[in-house]
Amino acid sequence: MSDTSRLTIVAHPLVRHKLSLMRDSATPGPDFRRLLREIALLLTYEATRDLPVAMQPITTPLTEMEAPMLSGPDPVVVSILRAGNGLLDGVLDVIPTAKVGFVGLYRDEETLRPVQYYCKLPPDLAGRLVIAVDPMLATGHSAAAAVDLLKQAGAQEVCLICLLAAPEGVACMEAAHPDVRIVTAALDSHLNEKGYIVPGLGDAGDRIFGTQ
Repeated sequence: MSDTSRLTIVAHPLVRHKLSLMRDSATPGPDFRRLLREIALLLTYEATRDLPVAMQPITTPLTEMEAPMLSGPDPVVVSILRAGNGLLDGVLDVIPTAKVGFVGLYRDEETLRPVQYYCKLPPDLAGRLVIAVDPMLATGHSAAAAVDLLKQAGAQEVCLICLLAAPEGVACMEAAHPDVRIVTAALDSHLNEKGYIVPGLGDAGDRIFGTQ
């Protein structure tokens, strides 16, 4: 694992192996979805490493003890539609008590700017870790716009989980939201003229939902 500023790259061998399978254009949709869910689970471990714990009494089969338990309000997971839904279940596998929100954004293919079409968030974001999920941090415009909405709704601590990031997207997020931590499986080379991450894995949404 490497950590530079607010960017954390989770380079665990399992993550790297599963990501390589996802990059392969021959990997079928069902396998792609399963691998994405599995990587989301592994990235969530890193994103939640600073959740607060408090000691509470429990009884084991042998004795009583003080044991560390999560304390404070449950986190919130916000899927940036539509591709974010591919990560959502993996995050919820790790944090089943999390509240869930959705932000609908699509990218204008001419301007590469995000267009909002939906937003439904839990009412109490303040004081909670808010984890935004979107597989691809490409230009960064959609992620930055989503975080704008989260902060307007009261979010104070936001972490972005993405499968792949481009340097341009990281720079955009650092400029717009320098307080937001980014957890990703890989930092790729660059964006092409159409705003796709290279080497990347294509359009994540299309590969998740079979719409390519």
